Amino acid sequence: MLTHLSFKIIFTLALTLTILSPSRAEGQTPLKPSPADKCPVCGMFVAKYPDWVAQVVFRDGSRAYFDGAKDMFKYLLNPKKYQPSKKAGDIAGIFVTDYYDLAFIDGRTAYYVEGSDVYGPMGRELIPFKKEADAKVFLKDHKGREILTFQGVTADVLKGLD
Repeated sequence: MLTHLSFKIIFTLALTLTILSPSRAEGQTPLKPSPADKCPVCGMFVAKYPDWVAQVVFRDGSRAYFDGAKDMFKYLLNPKKYQPSKKAGDIAGIFVTDYYDLAFIDGRTAYYVEGSDVYGPMGRELIPFKKEADAKVFLKDHKGREILTFQGVTADVLKGLD
C-alpha cells in the first residue's frame, strides 16, 4: 500500500519527467497574452506585466498565462488545484520571460535567481535567465541567494518567496 509520502514522491517524479520531456515543446510557440488573460493562481491580468509573463502551452493548443515564474511554478506543482481539467501530461511547452532580453525562453532550461532585491508584480519573484552567466551577474548585482534550475524549484522554495 502506498503511503501519502510515497504517492507524493511518485507523483512529483512523474510530473517532472512529463514536464522535462524536450519533445513536448517542439512546434510550440509562446504567444503574448490578451488583455483578458488572467493568472490562474492569483487572478491578476497578465498583459499588464509583459516583462514578467510566463506561460504553459498544452497539447490541445490552450494556454495558461502567469504574471511571473513564481505563480507558474505554483501551478505546475499543483495543476489540479488551479485548473482541474488539465494534467501534467497535457503540457507541451513551458515559457518564461528572460529578465535581460525580455524574450520568451524555454522555462525548463532557464536559470532562476531566487532571493534577489528585484520584485515582480506579486512581490518576491524567481528571476529567469536563458544564460547561466547572466544569472550569475544578476545574482551578484542584486543580492540573490542562489541560482536554481527548473528541477530545483520546489514547494519549499516557493514558500520562501511568499
